[in-house]
Amino acid sequence: MHPEPTTRFGFSFERGSPHLARTMMLDELRVLLETVPATATSSEAYIEAIEGNNCLGKRSVRTRALSRRHLVDLYSLNPGTTLFRTLRYFWQRDPDGHALLACLCACARDPLLRASAPSVLKLGEGQSFSWVALEEHLEKSYPGRFSKATLKSTAQNLASTWTQSGHLSGRVRKVRARARATAGATAYALLLGFLSGERGAALFATDYAKLLDCSFARAAELAESASQRGWIIFKRVSNVIDVQFPALLTAKEMGWIRE
Repeated sequence: MHPEPTTRFGFSFERGSPHLARTMMLDELRVLLETVPATATSSEAYIEAIEGNNCLGKRSVRTRALSRRHLVDLYSLNPGTTLFRTLRYFWQRDPDGHALLACLCACARDPLLRASAPSVLKLGEGQSFSWVALEEHLEKSYPGRFSKATLKSTAQNLASTWTQSGHLSGRVRKVRARARATAGATAYALLLGFLSGERGAALFATDYAKLLDCSFARAAELAESASQRGWIIFKRVSNVIDVQFPALLTAKEMGWIRE
């Protein structure tokens, strides 16, 4: 995935990562999106909810500001950004998909989380997760960037995120689990692939589609379900697949895509 033009849609390729200090903050995101109405049209509503009204129940002004910063890094919190606006669209319509929806958006915006995905997804269901293997994977991906202590704490945060998303289970001893794919999460994963430049059947083979943790056949079933609900358009004739997103993308965004 090349940084341009996907950054227009909210994808991020910044060097930093919220996972150096936090997880994907699923519980905080849930509270925030329950607090701020989906009709909010600016990021100020989300910032005010976090910092002004302390909807997350943080103890100090500083921790409120840090929470706001990390949530912005992970999810944008800007209704004018494609990734966040469409996240809210599916969030309202697919409550069972919240964990995977959050994970998909966070992966689109956090390069470190994206880099850690293969070390988790390659494990067979029920196989033990290795903290050391993840630390080694991060060191290989970012040679010399992190101290030993930072590698350890970051690996712990990442493992917690993959547990929140459903890809791992357990507290101390974590094992590979299977995330729960839903129609909304599938449609969102396909949209992320579409915004990244993929089309047709290739949408089901992107790194985002892999996060669905299900077979192609199951993902196609879920895409068909999303299409029946009017969220996307999914057409399949033999091996030819066409997926469109007229309910999700503005004319301006479609113009970017056609450039």
